[in-house]
Amino acid sequence: MSSWLDDLPEAAKLYLEGRRLDEVECVISDLPGIARGKAVPASKFAKQDYFHLPDSIFYQTITGDWAEAADEDGWIEKDMTLHPDMSTATAAPWTGDWTLQVIHDAVDRNGDPIPFSPRNVLKRVVQLYHDQGWDPVVAPEMEFFLVARNVDPAKKIEPMMGRSGRPAAARQAYSMTAVDEFGPVIDDIYDFAEAQGFEIDGITQEGGAGQLEINLLHGDPVKLADEVFYFKRLIREAALRHDCFATFMAKPIENEPGSAMHIHHSVLDRKTGKNIFSAEDETETDAFFHFIAGLQNHLPAGIAVMAPYVNSYRRYVKDHAAPINLEWARDNRTTGIRIPLSGAAARRVENRIAGMDCNPYLGIAVSLACGYLGLMEKTHPEKQFKGDAYEGEGDIPQVMGSALDLFDTATALHEVLGPDFARVYSIVKRAEYEEFLQVISPWEREHLLMNV
Repeated sequence: MSSWLDDLPEAAKLYLEGRRLDEVECVISDLPGIARGKAVPASKFAKQDYFHLPDSIFYQTITGDWAEAADEDGWIEKDMTLHPDMSTATAAPWTGDWTLQVIHDAVDRNGDPIPFSPRNVLKRVVQLYHDQGWDPVVAPEMEFFLVARNVDPAKKIEPMMGRSGRPAAARQAYSMTAVDEFGPVIDDIYDFAEAQGFEIDGITQEGGAGQLEINLLHGDPVKLADEVFYFKRLIREAALRHDCFATFMAKPIENEPGSAMHIHHSVLDRKTGKNIFSAEDETETDAFFHFIAGLQNHLPAGIAVMAPYVNSYRRYVKDHAAPINLEWARDNRTTGIRIPLSGAAARRVENRIAGMDCNPYLGIAVSLACGYLGLMEKTHPEKQFKGDAYEGEGDIPQVMGSALDLFDTATALHEVLGPDFARVYSIVKRAEYEEFLQVISPWEREHLLMNV
């Protein structure tokens, strides 16, 4: 067992220093971003090169039901082979024993990547950039709420109690006092992140009651998606230690801002390492504008992936810190596509559309895919928006059904993401949507029962 332990990432080695590893959690992301897999004793993991799971884990809806998404072979639940990516080995510091987590990649019986495995989808898109001589770079921002424990779905979600004994206050963006209210939870988030070898660029209080944002340093898209995947679990575990829940719902509390996963993009030339968005004289290049145009032209069809649930569309509300259209502008947080202030080397494009409820692999993959299509098509964006984009027209689908209709006809986007992925994703999401439409809400009972 010592040979594979010697090759662990440095943070995992430090975590295990002087300790005996008990267990390894072999995990893979399903379509919603839930960790699936199995836990094995460390001695068994040392002897196995792979394990099997049925491909049907990618046909499950968020409720645990099954969508009819099997291929021409029918519903036979074929085994996938899952191979560990040991570069992802990291601690699970909240467990009672000494445990590592390892993300796995899924292939079929011929050794080909499973096309609807989210990590494989992102790898496919990144490879398209590599084929052009480019390295895509991303930096995700994670927004989430710390809320009071909620075990009754009929009860409204409420902010958590802070250290002061008062509920978390809203409209306190960037307040250090508000951050201090969650000090014990944040301390555990930092401790868990350090044990896992993750570097946090900063934690801030956002505008919602109990809403926080964590920024990650920019880097490789697959590595950053792995970190967001891990971070969601890490943050939930930290919250549970302090009698509260962490939620990544796009809109958990009425009349409060929603939670986004803003994605910053730049693209480097693989030979020179230079940002292709900036010319030698530090001006903006054609590639910079082509990338923006790709987001404007193709994001409408990709929103079904970046906003994957019916709740996601409650976030796109005018004047609630979320975009309502795909205008672009420099240093303007009202637009869906923002160009942050930066020097030429760090010139980047921020996609503000994705919700924190999206699967990080798929959200980043779709955003990169839209930019890639713009770079290939060499199209130009609409004129830069001036002023408050909330005063403009909305062009984001308002419901899941409309977003799926756009996604289903987006053949160019399907080719980048993979046609098999597009087929399975649409079937699973339509099954979820149809299930939701059978639910009668409290609003309907209150206003329609006796009045219509």
